[in-house]
Amino acid sequence: MHPKALLEACAELVAQVLKFDHPADAVVSRYFREHRSLGPRERATLAETAYTVLRKKLLFEQLAGSGSGSRERRLAILGFAGPREFLKGALNEQEKSWVEQCDAVDEATLSERHRHNLPEWLATALKQQLGDGFWPMIEALNQPAPLDLRVNALTDKRDDVRRELELAGLPAQPTPYSPWGLRLDGKPALTRMDVFARGAVEVQDEGSQLLALLADARRGQMVVDFCAGAGGKTLALGAMMRNTGRLYAFDVSAHRLENLKPRLARSKLSNVHPAAIAHERDDRIKRLAGKIDRVIVDAPCSGLGTLRRNPDLKWRQSPQALAELTAKQAAILDSAARLLKPGGRIVYATCSLLRAENEEIADGFSASHPAFRRISVQELLENAKIGAAAELCGEAGQNLRLWPHRHGTDGFFAAAWEKDQA
Repeated sequence: MHPKALLEACAELVAQVLKFDHPADAVVSRYFREHRSLGPRERATLAETAYTVLRKKLLFEQLAGSGSGSRERRLAILGFAGPREFLKGALNEQEKSWVEQCDAVDEATLSERHRHNLPEWLATALKQQLGDGFWPMIEALNQPAPLDLRVNALTDKRDDVRRELELAGLPAQPTPYSPWGLRLDGKPALTRMDVFARGAVEVQDEGSQLLALLADARRGQMVVDFCAGAGGKTLALGAMMRNTGRLYAFDVSAHRLENLKPRLARSKLSNVHPAAIAHERDDRIKRLAGKIDRVIVDAPCSGLGTLRRNPDLKWRQSPQALAELTAKQAAILDSAARLLKPGGRIVYATCSLLRAENEEIADGFSASHPAFRRISVQELLENAKIGAAAELCGEAGQNLRLWPHRHGTDGFFAAAWEKDQA
């Protein structure tokens, strides 16, 4: 594609994602469906340009003020993910001079808001939590995330899958913590490969894999994935159960559960029972009350731990939305706890960075549910033979606390409880 045509397409896509009407990944996917003639290199440049603009939106808007042309074009120029020499083929002399001046700006001279590129309410909250770790985390959030895979332990071994990927030209490294994980650089066309088609691997961040390990689902148990979504953790739990027992995948979105069906078919699991529920107090929940061995609640959350993958979320969330989410999280955890039988375990998790969605929800649940004993997450990880378990935990080993800059994962939180014996 000619540089001018590609830059024009980038500006068009940037304009669409900055409306914030829909998640950026959905907007990008729709754009590609509407422009099927685009090749893989053009798609990669388009997507990464849009995500770069979202990551550095405040800085680019400041720099764009001195440029010319439409706002979207200026932002696309600043965020352009292809070679600069290629980009210059689309620019006039004035634009070339302008972009060179912008590229020469020393980041150390920028204001804080133009260095962190976060809404002020979020920057304030994270500075309070992280202290000196704030800027290392910002640097990590502004990098694209690697591609993590979970090997299907029911059917395959990690070393065998790793060798298969290497033979296909995709070198993969074992993830440092999860015993099932492999990490790839870039974004290969994984879905076209046999290793994916036959269900040997699923795309799943290492942090999410660790959440399933905390549940420690076993053969013959009754287990509930309460907010299953597209079922990544459901499939991990099913493999842990060795395809025995009964595993319920509940979600309020029938559409998300539909996305589980092809994954379920590939996984070779037959013990999974997906079911859409109307709300957390659905009759299905009442019928199973007091009967379940393990419950995992990966609650609806701000998703701010996934900013490497979804940088639009920082602009689509707000303190008001956060307040609504925390009320929903507390209600969901309370309802899910009713499923547990005496001696059973419940795990609460989010992919958020914020204490309001994490420690505060967990501490509130403990205070209002004296029949549930908090379990040390560090001990659970050590029992699962996870090396360096202590460095994955916060607050004296009580909670799982994963950070992109410390662990190379998305941001995750998890806490666990056991229900007292009757």
